[in-house]
Amino acid sequence: MAETSIVAPYLPPERLKERADQFLAEHHPAATIPVPIEEIVDLRFQLDIVPTPGLHEHFGVDAFISSDLTTINVDEFVYKTRPGRYRFSLAHEMGHLILNSDIYNKLIFSTIEEWIAAMTNIPEKEYGWLEWQAYEFAGLILVPTDQLRERFQKMAAHLSSVGLSLQTASDAAKHRIAQVIADDFKVSSQAVEKRIQKERLWS
Repeated sequence: MAETSIVAPYLPPERLKERADQFLAEHHPAATIPVPIEEIVDLRFQLDIVPTPGLHEHFGVDAFISSDLTTINVDEFVYKTRPGRYRFSLAHEMGHLILNSDIYNKLIFSTIEEWIAAMTNIPEKEYGWLEWQAYEFAGLILVPTDQLRERFQKMAAHLSSVGLSLQTASDAAKHRIAQVIADDFKVSSQAVEKRIQKERLWS
């Protein structure tokens, strides 16, 4: 089957941050942590969240949004037992809705098999851009910059009070710090580590 003539828009990091900040201002003005992404998806956007057995096991996918942007199918095991991955999956699919709705409107699929076929037919470079943008967007809305900096600075102050420094911390110590911060945001420590690196907070 021929590749679909999809052109993914290039959104630089600063533009993605603007879109994420706008999303939070409109849909979570209280700015509390953790961001209530499930409520935003369900109540504000009125999307159906459908737990789907075997989605990851059989297809290697945690979630996907329907081509009409009304339903998010989520792997049932992730939905029930992996709250951090579940929340990130919802935020990732919202990234596609906010950033890529015009592209999804050109695609037609209703099953996971049809979704895989549709994604496979997008040129590799374009698909890579779509996924990178949705991933970055998810990190920005679940771990907002200001709240991350606030919690990071608190950790730095605590370590300084006992004669330690974040700048000279070991990799194991940095991972533990990310775990502690991740608990506040209800995301994985890996998501927080990536956000810390993006914001260059270690330096």
